[in-house]
Amino acid sequence: MTEHPLTWDHSNPLTGETMPAPFFYDPAILAEERERIFLRSWHLVGHVNDFDAPGKYVVQDIFEQSVIVMAAQDGRIHAMHNACRHRGNRLLNDRRGKIGAVLRCQYHSWCYNQDGSLRAAPRTEALPDFDRNEWGLRPVRLEILAGWVFVTLNPDAPPLAELAGGAEAEMRRFLPDMDDVELVEETDVIVHANWKVIHENAIEGYHFDLSGPVHKDLAALIDFQGYRLTPHDQWWTYIGPPVSGVTEAYGVPLEGSTWQTDWFFNLGIFPNTTLYSFPYTDMIGTFIMIPLGPEKSLLRFGYYAPKGRPVPPVTKAAINWMNTQLGPEDIELNEMNQKGLHSMGFGSGRYLIDPDRPHESEHLVHHFHKLCYQAIREQD
Repeated sequence: MTEHPLTWDHSNPLTGETMPAPFFYDPAILAEERERIFLRSWHLVGHVNDFDAPGKYVVQDIFEQSVIVMAAQDGRIHAMHNACRHRGNRLLNDRRGKIGAVLRCQYHSWCYNQDGSLRAAPRTEALPDFDRNEWGLRPVRLEILAGWVFVTLNPDAPPLAELAGGAEAEMRRFLPDMDDVELVEETDVIVHANWKVIHENAIEGYHFDLSGPVHKDLAALIDFQGYRLTPHDQWWTYIGPPVSGVTEAYGVPLEGSTWQTDWFFNLGIFPNTTLYSFPYTDMIGTFIMIPLGPEKSLLRFGYYAPKGRPVPPVTKAAINWMNTQLGPEDIELNEMNQKGLHSMGFGSGRYLIDPDRPHESEHLVHHFHKLCYQAIREQD
């Protein structure tokens, strides 16, 4: 752990050096990121269709904090802290599920309605000043953007529509079935790398046709010269148009298939949310990088497909390809990168910023690093 605050001059990405290596493994940095980034930001929980019946819930953990997001009998989606108001007992442990009319604490049987209000608490009638209306689960801020449900622990966080102004319109350009999708698979993977190492790997095209063979397979589906990575302050896109003449993808013929878009579409929202669609897939993916430690992260992959339609073979093949080929290839890069950051021979490097080849430039990596640095070093 460093004894003095780390600093970084991010003023000129063309001539300056990359964010210093300790920012990616120092426990003190992660502690600052917890307080000044993750406890203040919006976090993607799922799609509104994950809450299409009363009692359906998703539990969202943010470091040691835990939030229940649940559909209630009143037709609304509610978010509340996952802690009984009696002695703090955690109420739900499963990531997803469905309860009946009552959420019951297993410790002393305090019972809550689906909206978080307290229904019953045994023997509290013995307390002279106990008002059941004042002892419901504490609420958490919730907002919906383009059909996606987000929560934040920060009462002063800017509204999502303000923070990510223009993001919904960009998503709807490429994802026509976004309002009518359902979760078909969710996969959690542990990666021994800092969350930023994982994130920066996704937001640059420099390694696309220079690293492993699976990345070259993906690059072959898009017009790589037209690949563009575009920052919009707190959100960004990286989008590639299709190449002409493609007849198969992920080892499966395209004939007779359907898809959201033939483009490679990705949209990120700071700090760690990505929504995307691979070319020729009838799927909307979610990709979340969740820090578990300075050098350990959980990657959560969600795959959403249009409701009431069979998942096309190309989409099934793409999900399998992501889980068994592209994902592992990226994870190996992430973990090798993490190990190298400790080298006494590194310290910091250079960004490849090339206005003449924007599809291969690392300007979006610099933008992301700058947002992280400003959050922990330059905010009040």
